[in-house]
Amino acid sequence: MELAYYSDYAVRLVNTEEPARNKDSLTSVEAVRELFGVNRQAARRATDADVTRFRSVRARLRSVFEAADGGDETLAVDLLNSLLLEFPVSPQISGHETRDEDGKPDWHMHLADHPSNATAGYAAIAAMGLAFHLTSYGVDRLGVCEASPCRNAYLDTSTNRSRRYCSDRCATRANVAAYRARKRQETERAADTGRSAETAQATTPRTDR
Repeated sequence: MELAYYSDYAVRLVNTEEPARNKDSLTSVEAVRELFGVNRQAARRATDADVTRFRSVRARLRSVFEAADGGDETLAVDLLNSLLLEFPVSPQISGHETRDEDGKPDWHMHLADHPSNATAGYAAIAAMGLAFHLTSYGVDRLGVCEASPCRNAYLDTSTNRSRRYCSDRCATRANVAAYRARKRQETERAADTGRSAETAQATTPRTDR
């Protein structure tokens, strides 16, 4: 498992909340466990107490994305460093059961957490994964969706650093909204031009021959 994979832990947690819509799907221990994905062993450690703890970590991770999206690189790094200090991990070389054609383990880096609870384990992995992404690709690769009212976090993996939305759905919605806004402006300008022409014609003195 590549370290970049772990950055998705941060995105998944942050996006359990939609502040502008006043929606929050992180309301039960089952919701907490779902965030761990295939890591069922870690998910089983979750208890009802982790719901509140997860929400606290979520708010701190969102602050990292918002600082990065706002162009404040130093603040984004400082916020992420505070999470790394509070929730440390131990990198280990792992082979699991995957083997190559020669029958040797497929060695790769793995983040081993030593948590006192499920929140600590998840936060450690999410923060380390996000830190790896930030230092490898740049702070500007952490973004917040521009499609109102969506404020989902995303990781920009585009080749030209051009991503502005969390999904194709939000991109399409934003493009449609922008198109409609342009059409309204064109209609209003045309109407204003027509009214101005009518006014000018009405106020122009007639010359009798």
